[in-house]
Amino acid sequence: MTWRLNPLLLCLLLSAAAPVAQADPAFRAWVVNFCREAVAQGVTAKTCDDAFRDVQAPDATVLEKAAYQPEFKAEAWEYLDARVNERAIATGREKLREHAELLQQIERETGVERQVLLAIWSMESGYGAALQDPKRLYYLPQALATLAYADSKRASYARSQLFAALKILQRGDVARSDFYGSWAGAMGHTQFIPTSYLSYSVDEDGDGKSDIWHSVPDALATAARLLQRNGWRSQEPWGYEVILPPGFNFDESTRTLAEWQHAGVKPVGGRIFPDGSRKAELRAFQGANGPAFLVMKNFFVLKAYNNADKYALAVALLADRIAGKPAPLRDWQRPYTPLTIAEAEELQRLLAAQGFYSGEIDGKIGDESRRAIQRFQASRGEPQTGYPSQEVLLTLRAR
Repeated sequence: MTWRLNPLLLCLLLSAAAPVAQADPAFRAWVVNFCREAVAQGVTAKTCDDAFRDVQAPDATVLEKAAYQPEFKAEAWEYLDARVNERAIATGREKLREHAELLQQIERETGVERQVLLAIWSMESGYGAALQDPKRLYYLPQALATLAYADSKRASYARSQLFAALKILQRGDVARSDFYGSWAGAMGHTQFIPTSYLSYSVDEDGDGKSDIWHSVPDALATAARLLQRNGWRSQEPWGYEVILPPGFNFDESTRTLAEWQHAGVKPVGGRIFPDGSRKAELRAFQGANGPAFLVMKNFFVLKAYNNADKYALAVALLADRIAGKPAPLRDWQRPYTPLTIAEAEELQRLLAAQGFYSGEIDGKIGDESRRAIQRFQASRGEPQTGYPSQEVLLTLRAR
């Protein structure tokens, strides 16, 4: 199965790489020098010239993204609420049916379970929806050159990724007109950076190239190969939700499941762990107040995709829900009553109608939605928490 840019979106994207009003001579000189280095590494001069055709200056919006510091630091429950929700689960189950044969084939080839791949697809691009939003897509050679040229913190990373990006163009896996990704260089349905793409890319649909921008088979198989090569253990659980004994002394040491059990840590819904010899670590983001998990090898393999515990837990829990497993028995302790996706959309509509919000009505609570909630709370003389809560929704309904 392939996915193609619609003509209107393609026009919008191509306009991003059109000549800018004023060239930046210093940037162009940097590009010329970089291309000399690229040629020394095996990139043809034609590939580099074609990649930077019409790119005359850094992309200022990339530097704005790079300098942006999120106003709201998400707690574990906020991060998970935004990603493991009824919409992501329902869409994942639809994709499970739609791509059943493909997913079975990839699972047979790599040992990576189908629901895990769907959870990663959801986390990385919303099952491909992000690729249809021109505000989130950047011409990759320009974006990476911008970071290498003007962002000292990311220059080394961006240079290595730009070399790899030019090699991808030279291989012919993607056309210049389709070579778009995130401002930081992540690409396609499963958001691979160029060096990782070169290491793990797969031609699953058999058309002679690996195309994670348009081919769902290629994208999912590439994600599976990354996990496989980083040690994924097929049919082995990523971890267990556990019940902690009163007064438990939290630590993240590595112990066998049998040792954890001896310390009073028990699996939810069972008396003993099925294989006490497996090693595990404890993760309890809210300590004694929230759910706790013993996590094992596959949890840490997921961190090869994104080296963050919250990311790995979100993928693991979303995969479980797509597979039909229940939510964790113990819920997070939140300082408010959370919203469903439909209620979050209603919240945004009411905030917009009352002049506090100008973003999209999509049920996704990001920084702009939280700022709008704060503005609404300030108008009432209330504490400006920015929490998307049932309490705020009820107040908006009453106005």
